Formats: sequence, structure tokens, C-alpha cells
Amino acid sequence: MTAPDQWVWLARIRRPQGRKGEVFADLLTDFPEKFSERRRLWLVSADEAKRVASSRRRAGAGAPAGTPRPSHLGTRETTSVDQQALPAELIHHWLHKGGIVLHFAGIDSITAAEALKGLAVAIPRAERAPLAEDEAYIAELVDCTLVDVAGAAPREVGVIEDIDRSAGPAPLLIVRSASGEILVPFAKAYLRRIDLTAKRVEMALPEGLVDLNAE
Repeated sequence: MTAPDQWVWLARIRRPQGRKGEVFADLLTDFPEKFSERRRLWLVSADEAKRVASSRRRAGAGAPAGTPRPSHLGTRETTSVDQQALPAELIHHWLHKGGIVLHFAGIDSITAAEALKGLAVAIPRAERAPLAEDEAYIAELVDCTLVDVAGAAPREVGVIEDIDRSAGPAPLLIVRSASGEILVPFAKAYLRRIDLTAKRVEMALPEGLVDLNAE
């Protein structure tokens, strides 16, 4: 069976939880309540997905300009993978200590749960939760150029490589600049415009923030 080419990651499995095949997973979505509406999920290799995504980022691709609405975060990560995925039936779940516990049909022992460690829990991109007009998926920010528009002239900070949602109330944009890695809070108060077609995120950053958060 050929898997869909586009996946939205909902969670990443970390370890077994309990003795009956449950697994604990990190949440990668702002819509954990949607698990109650989903029974058919997919398990994909997160490492392979990242490798394919990384190779496509290195290849690069230009895009014409456009004017989408300013946005904030929806689901954490969407990635393209050129591989098969395993279908999984979710029979039970609950939120637990900042993550989620999942129990899949046919996984009924610690040993079986161990085999799922590191896999991403995903759905085809076409099935992702609809967003409001002022929202965007995090994956749509990855590979965008971050531009600081607080000064008299726009200043390119670097390219967004990833987003860290574990550091505090505001997700951190992990930006690769000429001088190294920079961490920039993705606070709605700073956001001015997102042009997804042109791969450009404009933010009015406080003076000194870029230098303070540089490596």
C-alpha cells in the first residue's frame, strides 16, 4: 500500500506507558481534542521524514510573491515523506503530563509498544483540522525568511529551520543566520505579516532581541 505523500504530524511516540501496550507521545498539535474524532491514524518514521525534508530544504526553491493574511500557529509539523506508512487504529487515548497516551489496536504488550518508539503519529495533509483565517500551520513557517521590520529599513534575520514549543508560553523560532542559530519568540504582538507564497515572515522585534538570543 502506498502512503500519502503529505503528512501532518500529530504526535511523536517516546516510550511505552503502562503494561497493556499504551505509549506516551509528545503532542505536536494545538488540537489534541481532535484525537477523540480520529480512529484511523498512520505511523511514519520521524527520522526518515526529517531526512527527506532536510534534503528538500538544501535543494531550495524560489516562489513568486503573494499576500496571505497574518497568522499564528495551528498544528506543529507537516512534512513530506516518500515512503510507506503503517495504518493504526486508535482505540483509546488520554492527556498526561503535557503529552498524550495512545493505545492502538493490536498493540497489547510492553514489547509491542517498545517497537513504536520514535515513530510519528500522522494523518494525510488533506485530513488536517481546518484553521481560522488568522491561523497557519507551523510547517508553513519552516524555510521562510524571517525579516525584522521594526527599524527604518527591513532587516533579514535568517531562515526559519524549526519551531520549539517547549520553552515557554510563546513558541521559539529556530532561525539559521550567517552568524549561527538565533532563537526568536513567535509572539503575536511582534508579528506583522506572513507571506507564505514568498516564504517571508515579517516581525517587529524589540531592539537587541536578535543579538541577545544569538548563539
